[in-house]
Amino acid sequence: MTRKTTLVFLMSIAAVTFISTAAVAQDQVTFTKNVAPILQDHCQVCHRPDTIAPMSLMTYEQSRPWAKSIKAKVLSREMPPWFIEKNVGVQHFNNDLSLTDEEIATIAKWVDSGAPQGNPADMPKPRQFPDEHAWQIGQPDVIVNLSKDLIVKAKGPDMWPDITIDPGLTENRFIQAIQIIPTKGYPNIHHIRTSMVKPGDTSNHGGAVDGNVELEMTQQGVFLNEYAIGKGPDVFSEGAGRYITAGTKINFELHLHSTGTETPVNVVLGLKFYPKGYLPRHTVTSLTVGASGIDIRPGEANVRSDGYLALIKPTRLLSFQPHMHTRGKAECLEAIYPTGKTETLSCAKFNFNWMTNYVYADDAAPLLPAGTILHSIMWHDNTPGNRFNSDPDAQITSGLRTVDEMGSAWISYYYMSDEDFKAETAARKAKQTLTSQR
Repeated sequence: MTRKTTLVFLMSIAAVTFISTAAVAQDQVTFTKNVAPILQDHCQVCHRPDTIAPMSLMTYEQSRPWAKSIKAKVLSREMPPWFIEKNVGVQHFNNDLSLTDEEIATIAKWVDSGAPQGNPADMPKPRQFPDEHAWQIGQPDVIVNLSKDLIVKAKGPDMWPDITIDPGLTENRFIQAIQIIPTKGYPNIHHIRTSMVKPGDTSNHGGAVDGNVELEMTQQGVFLNEYAIGKGPDVFSEGAGRYITAGTKINFELHLHSTGTETPVNVVLGLKFYPKGYLPRHTVTSLTVGASGIDIRPGEANVRSDGYLALIKPTRLLSFQPHMHTRGKAECLEAIYPTGKTETLSCAKFNFNWMTNYVYADDAAPLLPAGTILHSIMWHDNTPGNRFNSDPDAQITSGLRTVDEMGSAWISYYYMSDEDFKAETAARKAKQTLTSQR
């Protein structure tokens, strides 16, 4: 080999080496360039100082020690807390927190390559978050506070305090959004149900018959909203709302449990109204579709229970929220159509620490004809494999205590006129046809 040839050969090797090194550098997944934006979009709302998460993921130094745990949690889709089954039913939601397959693969690749930091210059600007007690619905028109803290003892039986407060409403209004914010004792709150107690009604909850769709407007004058661990606000889409009348008082029914430390508990409720004189086309109903009885034997892993609700008019289903206690495993909601055909609308794994409300996207919310039966299917796990299970040797039946069980689907919906139902159904079909032709 001549000197000239050798020089060309060496230069070629150097060029290939440079290209390969550049390609590897370009292909490398780093925290600052690839992972930090994902954490900002999906994780830091909880994983930052002075919030509910056990650790902060705001910086590389804070995140690096948790790299393997982060990978495990996102691969199992345990975090972020979004438990809808990805291959079943409706997949479009207004409040979807989940990671894409590509985002999960990015995090896994980062961890597998040693969790490198990368160039600090690639780090995105810190995301600014509102205070954890900030209103997600905007500034409410009415704010209702408990007058004093409720004290939950370090150890003791569950508590169900009933507290009725007069918010001083002087006129009838339609509600556009509702939010409950736990200001103290978040871990001690299992759920809160608020009700509207109209003038002259001496009962706490208005004497409503829960689940009786024939009394929709009567029930509408009673139920206000429901909060459970990890649930966000109720925001009604344009043209839909909930009605509250002048002089109505608000009852708070709380389910509280001990966590090993004596803790004060308090919450605040905010109501945001539509403008005065605004009349929504639809009044939103919320209720539970649940099992009337539950019997779970010791050590059983897949105990099923069922609930049913008949829809007497054409219906637009707005949201689906599984609700169980510590042995809850999974829940599905299906539609049984008047023709006898069945369709699974949604399925979700259940996590006791996150009572997630899955709000269907406007163009994907199920449209159900009159005579449809909504069928909720719940599964419970009473084995040692369920990490929330305190006693797999216990016989478990229905009850309100956390150590008892229940099974239901909280749903929100509104009835539609026959004309609106036909028009929206036709529009959906036309859009699907156009999409399939592209």
